[in-house]
Amino acid sequence: MSDYKLALSQIFPRLKDRLLSRSSDSFEMVELRKESVKKHIIMQVHQLYFHMQFLGVEVPVAGGSFSFLRIELGDFIAFIAASNILLEAIVGAAGLGRSWSSYFARFNLLDPIAVIVLLIANGIAMSGTRQTSCLNWLTSILSALVILFIIIVGFVHSKSENLVPFFPFGAGGVFQAAAVVYWSYTGFDMVATMAEETKRPSRDIPIGLIGSMSIITLIYCLMSLTLTMMQKYTEIDVNAPYTVVFDKIGMKWAKYLVSVIALKGMTTSLLVGSLGQARYTTQIARAHMIPPWFAVVHPKTRTPINATLLVTILSAVIAFFSSLDVLSSVFSFSTLFIFMLMAVALLVRRYYVVDITPKQGLYKFLACLIIIGASSIGLAVIWNMNKHSWVGYCVCGVIWFGATMAMQLLQKQRTPKVWEVPLVPWLPSLSIAMNIFLIGSLGYQAFLRFFICSAVMLLYYVFVGVHATYDVAHHEVEERMVEEGKETNNQRPVIK
Repeated sequence: MSDYKLALSQIFPRLKDRLLSRSSDSFEMVELRKESVKKHIIMQVHQLYFHMQFLGVEVPVAGGSFSFLRIELGDFIAFIAASNILLEAIVGAAGLGRSWSSYFARFNLLDPIAVIVLLIANGIAMSGTRQTSCLNWLTSILSALVILFIIIVGFVHSKSENLVPFFPFGAGGVFQAAAVVYWSYTGFDMVATMAEETKRPSRDIPIGLIGSMSIITLIYCLMSLTLTMMQKYTEIDVNAPYTVVFDKIGMKWAKYLVSVIALKGMTTSLLVGSLGQARYTTQIARAHMIPPWFAVVHPKTRTPINATLLVTILSAVIAFFSSLDVLSSVFSFSTLFIFMLMAVALLVRRYYVVDITPKQGLYKFLACLIIIGASSIGLAVIWNMNKHSWVGYCVCGVIWFGATMAMQLLQKQRTPKVWEVPLVPWLPSLSIAMNIFLIGSLGYQAFLRFFICSAVMLLYYVFVGVHATYDVAHHEVEERMVEEGKETNNQRPVIK
């Protein structure tokens, strides 16, 4: 207790140390793995996902975006990302559980089916990755056939008049829907968390991400077009759309087939999500931002059971008490926020290297980055004020373009080792602008929920997280100094 009081008395210098400290590629890929070995750990374009592809190649560890942000933006920003990643994991699993139960009954608040589904799915995930992979492979073949059936039958029974009006809610509705639909894309981030267990991440991760993302995006568009052509958008059932529409066109037998495949798809998402979420949580625990007990892997199943249980229990509780619309807004905000941070981190990686980048170059880079962020916020504010001032859009757009162009003229400090994201800084700058713009489309309730969650997370960091990470970091520095001293003494010539 006296040690903790002493740590609290040093809160400000410790916060400063954590704010300014940054990890390194070698530390994330080597030292944290050593930490895992001590605890028997065996963890051996759509423009918004370029940072995930880059991450899995350059830093092939289980921590995904968390590890990359810790390297490029420092310990404190990494904690903010880690807390939002855990929030994503918990809320995402709870939302899928709620969606699963909607095919059986309508629960206004308490939802026991969602809890049961989450417990079963995560129990399968804890049994081992081999069992989960085999189950996914077998069911995915059937799903592909049913999706093809839905698209063909849907176009046969389609009516072009159902597409009128084509944009019933205007551009605002499109952007608001785009902000929420990212729920469907977070699974690709889970691929990056498997990089540590991939034989050739420099080849397999980009191919897996780009290939699967392209196919899924095409299928998503075809399925959406099919649904809206089969039934007027005002009559679509938001909870089980394809089941209801097949029932309406007289194919009652098909609605059961569609329901089974829809449930299978959500079950697969739960299984894959559980695998990725557990690896995220493991890496966060390795960094001691949460108790390292969550980084322990079961010796038989070789899966991080403690991390999986953490996400399972919390998501089950939230799924039992929360509604789907509340979950989706919180989830989307956290997802877009992390995407934006990843774009910033990529720019930092290209334009800033400690002890190499001159101060003048750093100041110019920071100025460009701040202006890019400010102009993006300006665009989002003008849009959400519903005034649609073209003068305001033009001014903010020109400022954004000028700042990005100025960054383009700066000297890059680092060349990618294997995989290079194209059009830097234009693509990351556009990603920052689009993420901020979409965040602004979520509404004030999403902001309120996000800030409440963030306040709770920051309280934990101030009273627990900052001290754990500070002590571990400085203990490791002392150990390295001792080891270096021993090596120096061993290399000294012996005088006879």
